[in-house]
Amino acid sequence: MLHLLYILAFTILAFIAVANLIRNLIMFSFDKERTYPAMRNPYISSKQQFVPPHPELLDNSGNLIKEPLLVMRSINVDDAREQLDALYESSPGHKRDSQEEK
Repeated sequence: MLHLLYILAFTILAFIAVANLIRNLIMFSFDKERTYPAMRNPYISSKQQFVPPHPELLDNSGNLIKEPLLVMRSINVDDAREQLDALYESSPGHKRDSQEEK
């Protein structure tokens, strides 16, 4: 009898979860089509409405960066391994082979 009660309880919970999922998907699809007006501060005139850019988009002198922020190039496995080994060997915590043998 207790097994049937557990099965009934989890079945009800599963139906509630699936219904909630479907309702959220529908609400998100309606929300995606909706447009929102721009928020303005009523205490600042429209000429003073300036949003500064994010600091990561500025160089050291404060000018906007016009180059891409992420450039990826293909590299083969051997070159990547050599670069990682060189980086590891140049790290301050790396012990040389002569110290490890002693």
